Amino acid sequence: MTTQHDDQPGSAADPTSSRGRAPLLLTATLAEPVQALFQTLRNQHFPADRNVVPVHVSLFHHLPGEARAPIVRRLQALALGDLPERPVVRVEAPFPLGRGVAFRLQAPVLQRIRAELARDWAAWLTPQDAQGWRPHVTVQNKVEPPTARALLDQLARGFVPFETEAASLQLWRYLDGPWELLDTFALKQRVPG
Repeated sequence: MTTQHDDQPGSAADPTSSRGRAPLLLTATLAEPVQALFQTLRNQHFPADRNVVPVHVSLFHHLPGEARAPIVRRLQALALGDLPERPVVRVEAPFPLGRGVAFRLQAPVLQRIRAELARDWAAWLTPQDAQGWRPHVTVQNKVEPPTARALLDQLARGFVPFETEAASLQLWRYLDGPWELLDTFALKQRVPG
């Protein structure tokens, strides 16, 4: 796990500072080489001036920045608990976003993790985060609809669903556009014995 801490008054970690109150986001990464494949697609097809965050699977879009410490403790406990099964993710056909393209994911283990965290953090959830979760990876957004349709046709042609795994959860701070990576929590399966 990678953690950045700075406990000086007025610092980013100080929950009384404006930066310490900035919203947090929780995402998942996928195992290589799939993560790199989606990052390449994003770099090729996302408008460069809007491609300010790496490819990711969003779990929560807005958690309270001042609750960082209990959020980190909960995620550490989750990561240290070892998963009872492989965090398999099935990548399914791309679908339109209107002004972009994403790939649907079937991720039962991530689904259970997110549901458990949503119950734990229910009081903090925005309406967007409180509604049902539809995991996906966005490789294009903020383009004209004809451009998005052309990419969808290209990516859908001959597409065959495949499996990978979720590799980690990542906690980010929202900085009015770009995000700052705060912590990474590796997901690993419990070793029998």
